[in-house]
Amino acid sequence: MDIVFMGTPDFSVPSLRRLVEEFQVRAVVTQPDKPKGRGRKMTFSPVKEEALKYNIPVYQPTKLKDDREVIDALKKIKPEFIVVIAYGQLLTKEILDIPKIGCINLHASLLPKYRGAAPINWCIIEGEERSGNTTMFMDTGLDTGDVLLSSTFEIEENMTAGQLHDILMENGAELLVDTLKGLKEGTVKRKKQGESPTAYAKMLSKDMAKINWNLSSKKIKCFVRGLNPWPIAYTPYKQKNMKVYEVAVLDEISKKEAGYILDVGKEGIKVACGEGVILIKKIQFPGGKPMEVKEYIKGHSIEKDIVLEK
Repeated sequence: MDIVFMGTPDFSVPSLRRLVEEFQVRAVVTQPDKPKGRGRKMTFSPVKEEALKYNIPVYQPTKLKDDREVIDALKKIKPEFIVVIAYGQLLTKEILDIPKIGCINLHASLLPKYRGAAPINWCIIEGEERSGNTTMFMDTGLDTGDVLLSSTFEIEENMTAGQLHDILMENGAELLVDTLKGLKEGTVKRKKQGESPTAYAKMLSKDMAKINWNLSSKKIKCFVRGLNPWPIAYTPYKQKNMKVYEVAVLDEISKKEAGYILDVGKEGIKVACGEGVILIKKIQFPGGKPMEVKEYIKGHSIEKDIVLEK
């Protein structure tokens, strides 16, 4: 079975590895190399690094839709499938029509929920109790194609987006192999999606990471978990942004203003919310490393009885 693989980040790598084990991956398409770090050294995408281990030809068009050389090369391969996982560019109808059977996408949500760029983060931010992977035929819409197979996982109370990412990353590789084999054998059927009951899972940014203390303690906890490991929720404290890595919801009620620091101790920083009280357990200040509050206050002070910016 000849396959062209399109993907870029870590999430795509286990799937590429499994496809190489099971089928014939004839080419990989990934995003161009990018400068990274203080030295601005050009860095390969995780998918490119994996592809080179197997001596698979790698294409890195800046804009795939406009790159005739790459498109013509893919057409010459005549793949049965193009598999797309977090590639980072939209595919035109011309590209979607290249494979004999179709373009198959692995999406990290239970479609039609959380279509878009950051489904793992937003399902946690929105307080979902379940998530999973879905494979689908691609069309010209954004995550709107006919669904094929899905897998479901419970989201544990303290699970972060990073932890869910790692679970879905490994599961997705197996789901994808099952999907391709099932399509080839005729045992997997396609089903049209309905309307999405959730908002578009837009891309994350540092600009949206500020904690709104007017929210309930439960919603703030979901927000903090959903932004971990990036971009990390934060709250301004004395003109410095204090990143918040871990919190707990306390079974307490406060009549203080939202954002009011009620207490600081070995357990953490107690903060009044729009509803309920939250305990900040792990923080980071500029120039420092992430630390549990009980360790941070051994050499620094966090003042109570002040109100954090909303």
